[in-house]
Amino acid sequence: MSIDAINVKIRDGQVANRPIYLAMAVTVDGHRDILGIWAGDGGEGAKHWLHVLTELKNRGVADVLMLVCDGLKGLPEAVETVWPRTIVQTCVVHLLRNSFRYAARQDWDKIAKALKPVYTAPTEDAATERFLEFAEAWGRKYPAIVKLWENAWAEFVPFLAFDVEIRTVICSTNAIESVNARIRKAVRARGHFPNEQAALKCVYMALMSLDPTAPGAGAGPCAGKHP
Repeated sequence: MSIDAINVKIRDGQVANRPIYLAMAVTVDGHRDILGIWAGDGGEGAKHWLHVLTELKNRGVADVLMLVCDGLKGLPEAVETVWPRTIVQTCVVHLLRNSFRYAARQDWDKIAKALKPVYTAPTEDAATERFLEFAEAWGRKYPAIVKLWENAWAEFVPFLAFDVEIRTVICSTNAIESVNARIRKAVRARGHFPNEQAALKCVYMALMSLDPTAPGAGAGPCAGKHP
């Protein structure tokens, strides 16, 4: 399962960015399933996701093998409350983007190049070695990035136990994030910003248009591409 939020400009008296929360899953048969779409007001955190996940369980999602999400604080605990045996995987794309927030823009390419051996490592042990090398090279200048990865490590490493072909499916929430471009295209075609109901419909249609042969994230950074 992948869960994430995208910001959509919604017209409600005035136009404002509002989060749309999405939950998608891939069944054991390889089929994509849109589990839910919710409009928020902004500021919702792990408690909101706990409510969403509980709703999904009550609707029949009895078990989840792996849940891919951003690095929101408290979210792994929320998942464990609902599905105690679920593996929580932090989205590598979110982890990289959060890293750039602590770095000067002129160092972004260097940081991306230095972190690539970590998330493309063949094993967890190799990833640990590469991360220690990153920390030695960049830890003094950007200790916050090192701490960010250290805090996220337990939820970062699960996908490394899988073959490369599977990693590209479970390493990030890119499938959900790709909806943003489709939403912008739909808004341009409409010529005006949607209200909440229309926005939810646009999101649903965008999700339905995703390539069914790429049920998860697709070829994201875990496949070796630049974030």
